[in-house]
Amino acid sequence: MSTEVIRAAVTIEEVAAAAGVSRSTVSRVVNGSTAVSPEALESVKRAIADLNYVPNRAARSLASRQTHAIALIVPEDTTRFFGDPFFAAIVSGINARLGRSDYVLNLFIASDDPGDKTTSYVRSGAVDGAIVVSHHTSDTFIDRIASVVPVVYGGRPVRERERDYYVDVDNVRGAYDATVFLVESGRSRIASITGPRDMPAGVDRLRGFRDALASFQLAPGAIEDGNFTADGGADAMRRILESGDRPDAVFVASDLMARGALTVLAAAGLRVPEDVAIMGFDDSPVATSVIPPLTTMRQPSFAQGERMATVLLDLLAGRHPRHVTILETELVVRDSV
Repeated sequence: MSTEVIRAAVTIEEVAAAAGVSRSTVSRVVNGSTAVSPEALESVKRAIADLNYVPNRAARSLASRQTHAIALIVPEDTTRFFGDPFFAAIVSGINARLGRSDYVLNLFIASDDPGDKTTSYVRSGAVDGAIVVSHHTSDTFIDRIASVVPVVYGGRPVRERERDYYVDVDNVRGAYDATVFLVESGRSRIASITGPRDMPAGVDRLRGFRDALASFQLAPGAIEDGNFTADGGADAMRRILESGDRPDAVFVASDLMARGALTVLAAAGLRVPEDVAIMGFDDSPVATSVIPPLTTMRQPSFAQGERMATVLLDLLAGRHPRHVTILETELVVRDSV
């Protein structure tokens, strides 16, 4: 058997296995696509050289096949995913944009899976790209996905790199403006219920809150993590009241947590906004379903979903979208302040 025959027998699947990437990633490298990370590109090139892989015309045709499927990966549990209106708005925006394309959406709620099942599926070549929303510091499996397919993040990535693509809202500015509004409304003992500190949105909104108080030379009141859930917001509000330093206002980093906080204040006999003003964040349907209706910071979640899908479609088409897109928030005044 000649050397040439051996070279011809090497398949694209063998190259993918040797490089530790998906078949679709090898396909993109072979066909000159730019939608491949530098690490994956180097691994594929090394495998091609080591295996003496020479793609012929038929192999190129087979390798260029696309699935026209996109994965939406949400590293949360099902209770949070289906209970938070934020996700409904994001998915609606993504789906609306993909509805104007040839792509379909595959949803992965990956909290109960440490990433192995999701990662294996993506690496198998079953999707052309991925959108990741609501990721945490512990979600390291996302890095393995990003090494084989183009990824667009909803929100600033936990470990931001120059090559990352993401669409976020200006969480720092939104929290800053919300806190300034509380101060200008006559409040000075202002506490905060934050999102998780292992998520950029939680970190950035806390930063905006602190920066606003510092600009007025005010010290922050109690700061408690509410985990972006209604129950977490209620527990955090109880801890704030039990601290003995009752605030006259609370900046709450999501409407869902604010709903939980309102129930605790009502049970404690405290009036909103007369005794304690409550500021939310999201302007989700929750904001108008509670009593009193929430003053809140509106974030354009539907538009964020649309923009994420657009950036990923541009990447898959070989175009060069902006790496970072930041959307503005807007103050919506209702009765809780």
